[in-house]
Amino acid sequence: MKVSSTLTLELFDQPFLLEKRIELLKAIKTHGSISKAAKAVPMSYKTAWDSIDNINNLSSKPVVSRETGGKGGGGTSLTKYGEELLFTYETIKTEQERFLQRVNEISNINSGILKNVKRFAMQLSARNQISGIIEKINKDEVNSNIVFKPKSDCTLFSNISTNSVNELNLKEGDEVIAIFKSSNVILSNVPVAISARNKLKGIIKNIVSSNTSTQVSITLGEDTITSVITKNACDELNLKIGDEVYAYVKSNDILIGI
Repeated sequence: MKVSSTLTLELFDQPFLLEKRIELLKAIKTHGSISKAAKAVPMSYKTAWDSIDNINNLSSKPVVSRETGGKGGGGTSLTKYGEELLFTYETIKTEQERFLQRVNEISNINSGILKNVKRFAMQLSARNQISGIIEKINKDEVNSNIVFKPKSDCTLFSNISTNSVNELNLKEGDEVIAIFKSSNVILSNVPVAISARNKLKGIIKNIVSSNTSTQVSITLGEDTITSVITKNACDELNLKIGDEVYAYVKSNDILIGI
């Protein structure tokens, strides 16, 4: 028995770069194509794009860029920042391997001392996790309204308890994550009058349907959000990739994480 470990870099206590995602980034660098990279890893095309969306959403700068047009729908490449990120990860990985080798040399692992040591990771089920800056906090005795600015050219509003604001020690200028479920994102192909505070306009990037449900991925500049609606609703709205679409989210449905 020996000590081993995978390497995961986190942002805001959320998994950001896992080894599987690193392999995907390497494959994108090699092939210049998301479909070829997904096959090389291997993973499904949808899983590959979900991973890239998550990385780009949590990162302060885009890691992967996509160019439309061309054979297979356009090329995919790492940004300069993505190249630097990959290099940094490899450097840390090398040091981690040296550390583990030393641990195996000095540890009596077979005695059972380290036998029951396990590594735990908690991930949120909410599909949408977007990093950004708190621009303003309006407090009263019970609730607080947070004005949140992501990387994209839009503004989000979150309504959480003032107790939560105080417990998290949230302040204007803090970098945090807006978290909301895909099922809480309402879609329309035209602007409508609705009580939801967050009204976002974007472009449909991808649509995946089952017999009953449809997952719609929407780009908002540098960020991507996902909505899950019924297949009937998608058909009635006649949603298609490349269409302009309006996404609505209630402020009470957006959580704030640090």
